[in-house]
Amino acid sequence: MARRGEALELAVLGLLHESPMHGYELRKQLNAVLGWGRVLSYGSLYPALKKLSKAGWITEHVGGSGVEPGAVKNRRQRIVYELTDAGHARFNTLMAEAGPAAWEDDNFGVRFAFFSRTPMEIRLRILEGRRTRLEERLARVQSQLERTQKQMDRYAMELQRHGVESVEREVRWLSDLINAERNAHVKTNQAETKPAENA
Repeated sequence: MARRGEALELAVLGLLHESPMHGYELRKQLNAVLGWGRVLSYGSLYPALKKLSKAGWITEHVGGSGVEPGAVKNRRQRIVYELTDAGHARFNTLMAEAGPAAWEDDNFGVRFAFFSRTPMEIRLRILEGRRTRLEERLARVQSQLERTQKQMDRYAMELQRHGVESVEREVRWLSDLINAERNAHVKTNQAETKPAENA
């Protein structure tokens, strides 16, 4: 899953995994989950929905139009999108993947939004992979900054410094999350072994 279209697929499946939605509500929720710094257009959403429907992962049916009973029905009825059994299986398969694509920039935020549906060992692998990737990026940028800072003006330097600080912040955040996951895992294991010891 390395492209934004694939991240959109995962986000749609994840949101519909929670509950069926009509297009307007789905688009609103997707904008919150995707967080790409831009608004997802209907021109991007509806082709993605058609693709998922064609794959058999979602189904659509006519829902309420939002019009009061007895009122003139001049609005189109809303289409409600819902996951099929195959769509639930596809979502679970995607959430079980822990390879490099899971921690890339386009996918990590979407994966993280649905971490409650991800097994702990997969979450840890993704968090550690993301941290390693960012540490590599940080080392590269710092090395480049040292070589070129004499040739850069003040504003270019500030922009580079801002980028470095942003990556450093995310690395610290990831380290805190990794430690919290490991501590929770240790506590869970201790709680599971205590009854066996007492028996």
